[in-house]
Amino acid sequence: MGSYVPSAPAQRQEMLQALGLSSWRELYRDVPPDMYLDGPLHLPHGMSELEVNRAMSAMAAKNRVYATVLRGAGAYDDYIPAIVKYIPAKEEFLTAYTPYQAEMSQGLLQSIFEYQTMICELTGMDVSNASVYDGASAAAEAAAMCRDRKRRLTLISGAAHPDVINTVRTYCYGTGDELRVVPVKDGRTDPEALAAMLDGETASFYVQQPNFYGLWEDAEALGRAVHEAGALFVMGCHPISLGIAKTPADCGADIAVGEGQPLGLPLGDGGPYLGFMACREKLMRKLPGRIVGETTDDAGRRAYVLSLQAREQHIRREKASSNICSNEALCALTAGLYLTVMGPEGLAEAARQSMAKAHYLAGALCALPGVEMAYGGPYFHEFVTRLPRREDVLCALGQADILGGLPVGEDGLLWCVTETVSKAQLDRAAAIVKEVLAK
Repeated sequence: MGSYVPSAPAQRQEMLQALGLSSWRELYRDVPPDMYLDGPLHLPHGMSELEVNRAMSAMAAKNRVYATVLRGAGAYDDYIPAIVKYIPAKEEFLTAYTPYQAEMSQGLLQSIFEYQTMICELTGMDVSNASVYDGASAAAEAAAMCRDRKRRLTLISGAAHPDVINTVRTYCYGTGDELRVVPVKDGRTDPEALAAMLDGETASFYVQQPNFYGLWEDAEALGRAVHEAGALFVMGCHPISLGIAKTPADCGADIAVGEGQPLGLPLGDGGPYLGFMACREKLMRKLPGRIVGETTDDAGRRAYVLSLQAREQHIRREKASSNICSNEALCALTAGLYLTVMGPEGLAEAARQSMAKAHYLAGALCALPGVEMAYGGPYFHEFVTRLPRREDVLCALGQADILGGLPVGEDGLLWCVTETVSKAQLDRAAAIVKEVLAK
């Protein structure tokens, strides 16, 4: 980095002398000697643009893209209309930075405002922020919103996504707070266990709807129990399912969060994604990140501003309840475009098709000897089956260019079907499973 420092060597020496130091290394005298890098890093020599292109292309070629995807577990292969890919690639959006100067950022601010408005309509909540990094960090930030001086305990359903549970646990560890996982019974949150765990120290309870196993939770009953204990109710939601399901607000949630990847973002080998957050008005000032509002300028024209942002996140970090200072603006723009293009009916149709096709595949698989549903009850577009020879089944599907379900437990597979999969593809997958089990 030395070549990027604009001062000359003589100027640096003059600054050191003003500090009473003889060398820059004395600036780091509190660092243990064994932590110093006294020799050069073992890095390869620089490459030309052509060589870098070849190396990156070779790495990318190792990724495998399946013709048929029957796996979800937090990242979903939904259809993305062409215009949703085209508009965010325009230079004025792709290169936009944080909208600190509102008068220079009206287009970007409006895109965030429209996104927040649609998230509120989707969840039934009063206010939404400009998005956070992913669904797991949104859940962790929501848990942090709920804690106060007297209530520091966070409860989370054991039927939530494992990555969400681990992320919330990491956040709690960092702040010295306690996380307890509510046991699962028959694939769903055990309401009796939840009731026994709620006490005067409980700040919030998080449940995923539908849960990690694809099952619909009795969110309204869980929410009532949480509120009776004086705690806040947080729901993690699959956004496509909200096209046909009750909103978190209708279920009594105080905060709604989730992974926004299904809203027009490609799988992308793991990202970038975005986490959406929305809450009741009473919690608005605890919402991390930024909120864009609509107003008028001095000429009476419509204008957009950063109407609320927790400044202690930027300048008083020791007092901050969150360190989220940015937003996934390009991903949020993409999600907003997807919701605009799809509209309420399009979103509902995507949800209906996904659920219908998942039930069709479940029926075809469970008609095979030795295959059965792991859990009973209603589900959305994911479900778990028990079946013998799991690894052989996945291998055979992979050879046919089909990504099968995610292994869970000793003999379970978590399947997922979105609206992109045809009946012919589902029949082919079921036929392959039948062939493997018949051997």
